[in-house]
Amino acid sequence: MDDLRAGNKCAAIVLAAGLSTRMGQPKLLLNWGGQTVLQTVLQTLHIAGIDHIIVVLGANKEKIEESIRQLAFFVETVFNPDFANGEMTDSIKVGLSVLTPEVSCVLIVLGDQPQMQVETVRKVMNARSNTAGKIIVPSYQFRRGHPWLVDRALFGELAQLNPTFTMRDFLRKHHQEIFYLEVDTPSVLQDLDTPEEYQAFRPE
Repeated sequence: MDDLRAGNKCAAIVLAAGLSTRMGQPKLLLNWGGQTVLQTVLQTLHIAGIDHIIVVLGANKEKIEESIRQLAFFVETVFNPDFANGEMTDSIKVGLSVLTPEVSCVLIVLGDQPQMQVETVRKVMNARSNTAGKIIVPSYQFRRGHPWLVDRALFGELAQLNPTFTMRDFLRKHHQEIFYLEVDTPSVLQDLDTPEEYQAFRPE
């Protein structure tokens, strides 16, 4: 934990610009054990030791900003004007644009993944000290999940991605630079896209 705060200048970019089309309502504002879905994600990152958290907003900007302001810690927000096209790469580029020079790595986080665990975040962050991989991706039963970490050496390339080049393409291109961190929780694979998923995963 101490080295996360002192030595590893890593930020988190939280992707929260989506339209929630399949959910039928703003999924990041749904209740999740007394908090909203997005508040839960941000709380997890904060507890895990990440001080610089950037949320990329789009749809339902004002309501989501209001929920973020209710938190007891600071979270930076930035707006993706092209949110309606649904491209993850656009939101990542917007998030990268506000990073300060001392940031040495970034954690790419899904705003609709409230199942994300503090211990998983810490393991991903700490793995950076134990591997030469420029990308660290959690894996459950050989399936790639989130959140994943990218070293600053690749920021420039990420910032120049065109809309036809997906994040899956980016990971495929850099497959030799990926360290897959095996975890024992399926939470790295679980996000919320539909009402059925929300009902199945939400806490009692």
